[in-house]
Amino acid sequence: MISKYVGSGSLEHTLITTRLTQTIFKMRLKIIRTEKDYQESLSRLEKIFDSKSGSKDGDELEILSILIDQYEKEHFPIDLPDPIEAIKFRMDQMGLKQKDLAEIIGYKSRVSEILNKRRKLNLEMVRKLNTSLRIPTEVLIQDY
Repeated sequence: MISKYVGSGSLEHTLITTRLTQTIFKMRLKIIRTEKDYQESLSRLEKIFDSKSGSKDGDELEILSILIDQYEKEHFPIDLPDPIEAIKFRMDQMGLKQKDLAEIIGYKSRVSEILNKRRKLNLEMVRKLNTSLRIPTEVLIQDY
C-alpha cells in the first residue's frame, strides 16, 4: 500500500518504505475504518499539524494525512461540478464575458445557447475550453 504513494523498484523506494514502515510501528498508526477512528485521527492531526518535515511528528503527520485523505475519498466523495456551472464559475474567476468566450468557441449566439443549456458542448469546444480556461476535460464531458 505504501508503494502506491512512493513508487517502486528503486533503492530510494526501499529506504522510504522501510523508514515509513518503522515510523508506522513506532506511532501505532492504523487504517482508519470507522467514524471514531477518523475523529481520533483528525484530533491527532491538529496536535501535530505544525511539525517539522523529517521529524518523528513530521513523519507521523505525513502518513496520517495520507490515511485521512484515503478515508475521506472513500466516505465523503465529492461529485464533479456541472459543466456549464464550471464554465460560468471560471469565467467569473477570470473576469470574462460572453464575448470573450465567443472568441474561444465561436459565435456569441452559440455561447448563449451553451450557457443556457440549449446546445451541447462538442469535442472541439471541450478541447478549447480545457486549454483556454483550464477546466478539466472530465468536468466538461459530463452530461447536463
